[in-house]
Amino acid sequence: MAKVIVMPKLGLTMTEGTVSKWLKAEGDAVREGEPLFEVETDKLTNTIEAAAGGVLLKIAAAEGSEVPCLKPVAVIGEPGEDYAALLGGEVPAAAAEAPAAPAAPPAAPAPARAPGERVLASPAAKKLAKELGIDIALVPGSGPKGRITEDDVKNYKAAPPPPPAAPEEPGVKASPLAAKIAADIGLELKDVPAKGRVMAADILAAVQKGGAPAEEAPREEVVPMNGMRKAIARNMQNSHMTSPTVTFNLGIDMTELKRLREQLKSEEIKVSYTDILVKVVAVALREFPLLNCSVEDNKIIYKHYVNMGVAVALDNGLVVPNVRDADRKSLTEISAEVKDLAKKAREGGLPMDALQGGTFTITNLGMYGIESFTPIINQPEVAIMGVNTMQDKVVVVDGEICVRPIMNISLTADHRVVDGSVAAEFLQRVKALMEKPALLLA
Repeated sequence: MAKVIVMPKLGLTMTEGTVSKWLKAEGDAVREGEPLFEVETDKLTNTIEAAAGGVLLKIAAAEGSEVPCLKPVAVIGEPGEDYAALLGGEVPAAAAEAPAAPAAPPAAPAPARAPGERVLASPAAKKLAKELGIDIALVPGSGPKGRITEDDVKNYKAAPPPPPAAPEEPGVKASPLAAKIAADIGLELKDVPAKGRVMAADILAAVQKGGAPAEEAPREEVVPMNGMRKAIARNMQNSHMTSPTVTFNLGIDMTELKRLREQLKSEEIKVSYTDILVKVVAVALREFPLLNCSVEDNKIIYKHYVNMGVAVALDNGLVVPNVRDADRKSLTEISAEVKDLAKKAREGGLPMDALQGGTFTITNLGMYGIESFTPIINQPEVAIMGVNTMQDKVVVVDGEICVRPIMNISLTADHRVVDGSVAAEFLQRVKALMEKPALLLA
């Protein structure tokens, strides 16, 4: 019995998905559990497996179409099985019907007789053909032995005249074909080297030597946003409209953290600065719960857990998977989870729940040499920390001038609940933990 394949609901907040690619074509055999199509949501792309085996009888949603959750996208069944009733009596097209091919220009009529063959025609037919400018040898005859009648001439439809050759430029002689080619490619005949009359071969030689102007690239291109980019645009606009924000920047001496990282590396424990920041910020958030809350209907919702979002850049956008309960995990556990989440994100294998329930976000642009920026809050969170590049700078320490590795961090906070003094105190605590990492053991 035929089975309808529907757009899956991959998360509590998902309402629709975009069919980004079909992995099977209509008429293909499909095994249950075999990859069938790819769905792009506002956060990631998932490969959907076939819920039944058989033959893909109908693709009811074209690639690129947005389909509400639990609505039909395909039908799988036995060959020849009637599935129309399963789709409400209507069979949606799998893709927009291709436009009808333009009608081919009428072919020139074939000669009515062989060259040199005698033409049999009535005097009236010959006279009329002469008046109309028709070569009577081309007119098929309907009379006895192919004799051409006056009606044959009247009904004869001559082939359309060939398009006029491009006019030659004044003072330049060219063959009709050469003149037309030059006009089509925008090449001036006077620029074509030729011995006498310009021929088509002369134009070909000029093009090969770079004599023809390169085709100008289009000045504008319109490309529709994909599902992820539309979601990013929608979320960023919503965040901007929802939260009155302030961004705070603070420089941190990374001398001790660099030393700590090298010590861990010598023990074959490889962690990134982002991993360390996740741990440090998670610890600080326990002391500053206002930075780890959300706002809903004029109510502040305090979270007694830290789900740390770590932004991961993709080719077509970005996602923010969460390290759950980061405040309860060791540095090595955090490092392993961050690497695993980033790998799955880039391979399109993130589970939907990994992108939900975040309480705070860290986004790192330091690898691009950025010294300061204003990150946008990932709603419904109330704060986000931007990580900038590390630079050797001349500073004064204990009254002495020295060079230290300094890294700026940029904190954007929702001023509805996070006042400037609270944000500043939070940054100072983060700074203290980073400059004296032994405090993490306290």
